[in-house]
Amino acid sequence: MRRESRRTRLILALLVLTAFTLISLDYQQTGRTPLHGLRNVASAVFGPIERAAASAVRPVTGFLSGVSHLGEQNRRIAALQAEIDKLRLDNRTSELARNRANELDALLRVASVGQYTIIPARVVSIGPAQDFAWVVTIDAGSRDGIAVDMTVINGDGLVGRTVQVGPWTSTVLLAIDPSFKAGIRLEKTMDIGYVSGEGSAPMQLALLNGLAPINPGDRLVTQGSVGDRPFVPGVPVGTVVAVRATPGSPTKTATVTPFVDFTRLDLVAVVVQPPRTDPRDAVLPPPPKPKPTPTVTVTVTAPPPGTPVQTGPTPTPTPTH
Repeated sequence: MRRESRRTRLILALLVLTAFTLISLDYQQTGRTPLHGLRNVASAVFGPIERAAASAVRPVTGFLSGVSHLGEQNRRIAALQAEIDKLRLDNRTSELARNRANELDALLRVASVGQYTIIPARVVSIGPAQDFAWVVTIDAGSRDGIAVDMTVINGDGLVGRTVQVGPWTSTVLLAIDPSFKAGIRLEKTMDIGYVSGEGSAPMQLALLNGLAPINPGDRLVTQGSVGDRPFVPGVPVGTVVAVRATPGSPTKTATVTPFVDFTRLDLVAVVVQPPRTDPRDAVLPPPPKPKPTPTVTVTVTAPPPGTPVQTGPTPTPTPTH
């Protein structure tokens, strides 16, 4: 067994040496040489062994190459993720800027039409304060000319009134707070009353004239306080959505949906100087256009030429006896 093992190793060594010799000679020669046939035989014998060795080594070299490039790939992935995050932030920032621009346009329209002198401000916090449940804090205060009991508006209408004022910030009592009340007037009439807040529920309206006509869809504006504090006249308040019957009561009550969306307050303004004249209903947005009534068209089709037309009653056949 030992002799056979030695013989096998010797033969294998001679074959390997022969292969290297042929390869060296082949690299030194060009074209067709006397060793061309031997090279083909060696390729046929040692080719499978070479492919197997290469297949065994390839995963190792691939792994080592991957490890060497792993740091670079991680850096590229991190850079791409940072770029994606920046694009998302820019998109959100652009959308926020567009929304604020639209809010500012609407606010300036209200101030211009109502002839209100205003101090714009942003809502910086939302939360209860003292005895009030529905308040916000704005980033404008006494240094900006704001005082207690001033009207607060946005581009949609009445937001509330100031109840606390510091040098840099002010607290605004929202119109939906249960303690809030404001005098109102019906659009296009002289009927007056007041609205009160109900938290997250719709506002409540009480008309002083129990016989005054009022219907769903009627709109309200502020009546204006004595000396224009805390409320200036003509600010849109809301729309009547339901009227409740109150037999024997000197007042008439209704439910009102405010124009302002109090869940999305951002840009507001404090009216620091009232208008010279009551704007009446001018600040209200144009009423919605009524939906067009569908038109029914009847098409009459004439019979084909030659078809007999019956113009009188159908004749009754006479029975035959």
